Amino acid sequence: MFAILLSSKMDPFYAIILSFPTAIFSVLLVFCLLFWLVAILGMLDISFLDIPDIDSEADMGDEGASTPDAVAGIILKLGLNGVPLTIIITIIALVGWLLSYYIVHFIFVYVPGGLLHYIAGFFSLAITLYISVIITGKIIKPLRPLFKKMEQDVERLVMGQTAIVRTSRVDQSFGEASLDDGGAGLILKIRASEGAKYKRGDKVVLIEYLKELNAFRVVSEKEFVGL
Repeated sequence: MFAILLSSKMDPFYAIILSFPTAIFSVLLVFCLLFWLVAILGMLDISFLDIPDIDSEADMGDEGASTPDAVAGIILKLGLNGVPLTIIITIIALVGWLLSYYIVHFIFVYVPGGLLHYIAGFFSLAITLYISVIITGKIIKPLRPLFKKMEQDVERLVMGQTAIVRTSRVDQSFGEASLDDGGAGLILKIRASEGAKYKRGDKVVLIEYLKELNAFRVVSEKEFVGL
């Protein structure tokens, strides 16, 4: 396999993925892959990029809305809501990379080099990004009910259950825990109460669902037994 990747026949492939504008999506895709690797190892919260959801377009029209609300409004308008933002960015990166690769492969061979090449590249980047966002919105649309139902089921089933911290720390703004549900297991966002902190391997009990954060407030197992 590696012999094929390193062969001279792969040179055009490398030239395209490292050329503008495909290189932009190549870098973004690499960062996404690294993020998921780090997240799987429990060093990052999978939803750490998420911003508050907006329930209706009416919320978008409020005067004096904060920047996060304005961004959330744009996301809602583009149909990029209801799914973790990290998943959305990953899909956009993958779709954009594929589109950009084939645009460069089939069209840019007819574009002269120099300044004209970069002008065409910027134009291609903008068009590719726009199409990627639209396609991503279509892809995640059928996934929204699944995430919503999963969120409701998880809230009902796991409350009061004991989970094990899987991230390096848990505080008021960061943390994940794994919960044995008798199957593949669940990975949940958790938050500690004010002043409390937990580390990887600690046993915690889920005591409250924080809807605005899509996370669970936890206390240590010992503290829960003493309540």
